[in-house]
Amino acid sequence: MNLMTFSKYLPYIFEGSLWSLGLVLGGLGIGFAIGVTFSLVQVYGNPLLRRLISFYVWFFRGTPLIVQLFLFHWSIFPALGINSTALTTSITVLGLRSGAYQSQIFRGAIGSIEENQMLAARALGMSNWDAISSIILPQALRIAIPQISNEYSVILKDSAICFILGIMELMTRAKYAAIATGIALIPYLIAGLIYLVLTYIGTMFFNLIYLKKRIPDSVEG
Repeated sequence: MNLMTFSKYLPYIFEGSLWSLGLVLGGLGIGFAIGVTFSLVQVYGNPLLRRLISFYVWFFRGTPLIVQLFLFHWSIFPALGINSTALTTSITVLGLRSGAYQSQIFRGAIGSIEENQMLAARALGMSNWDAISSIILPQALRIAIPQISNEYSVILKDSAICFILGIMELMTRAKYAAIATGIALIPYLIAGLIYLVLTYIGTMFFNLIYLKKRIPDSVEG
């Protein structure tokens, strides 16, 4: 099959990048919500909750993504009576996995903030939650932006593994195009280039946010 015929598959492959972006944004968003919440509990919560979250983090950081996808799609969700589609399972698992990593990112960011800021807020009559939400957390979110940029890149690459559940993301479509055309190099090369472009755009986006929101004279700046 010649390259002119193969060109008909280019829109098919490019469409897969939209599926990949959907997986990334969904997983990153869920992970952000989990990460912020769990980091606060790990720093300020009671010992029992901290141990439970530590187990959660240990599990999702210590097992392969492919195992987690199979476990949730074929075992946990059916056992709970949840009729989850492959797309829903993929986004959920990516989010849960990212939440484990983001919780440690935000935990480290919170730990980098001087403790006397919390003490000063309490001395001014602020409650713990007011001090955390108004003083500690806004700083931690800014400090964590570079690490969240790295997490975006990780999820983007991890999203390719979701092909095992039949998600028609970028790598899946590149594979089908290679099979249909008998040309292996070009589809995978195009997929690799798209991943590079998506990584570059995403990291540039986070870098712009960081430069705009970073704390002046901070260690990170």
